[in-house]
Amino acid sequence: MRAKRCVRAWTRLILLLVVTVTALLAPPPPLFAAGAAPPVPEATVPAVGRAWPVGLRPRILRGWEPPASVYGPGHRGVDLAAPPGTPVRAVAAGRVSFAGRVAGKGVISLELTGTGDPPLRTTYQPVTATVQEDEEVEPGEVIGTVDAPGSHCTTTCVHWGLRRERTYLNPLALLPPWLLHRGPSRLLPVY
Repeated sequence: MRAKRCVRAWTRLILLLVVTVTALLAPPPPLFAAGAAPPVPEATVPAVGRAWPVGLRPRILRGWEPPASVYGPGHRGVDLAAPPGTPVRAVAAGRVSFAGRVAGKGVISLELTGTGDPPLRTTYQPVTATVQEDEEVEPGEVIGTVDAPGSHCTTTCVHWGLRRERTYLNPLALLPPWLLHRGPSRLLPVY
């Protein structure tokens, strides 16, 4: 009886060793679905932003969640809390490439100046545009206002996206650290 237990224990140990060695020597699984391009590293996104799209430091309701594949699930942008009528500003200098409605929602797209060829394109929705196509805009310039209907958030928000051609990128990468991580002002004592 004791010999059977000993043989079983050794058999399990050898089996565990074989499975472990096989797993360690196997090639790693693919990171992306067949035919899908890996996401572009955020280091390729220049920090050209000079303003948040809404407010001074809006609350992020939902962050960037890149899809594992071209058509996979994910969140291809950032949702920023903003009440209806809030001014929406250009994050960086650029040219309005689209200002109109898509599937009933107001959308503005800007091609950002000096971001390569093809240029980066940032989008804002749902927004009522106060700019027109081909108009040049400066960082911080008001380009529209937040629409009340059409938000996909539980509260009114602006969906802010970023793309280079067909590749979605994290729009927060446009903001320099001093703007992205700015903390509250602190007064120091004077001696």
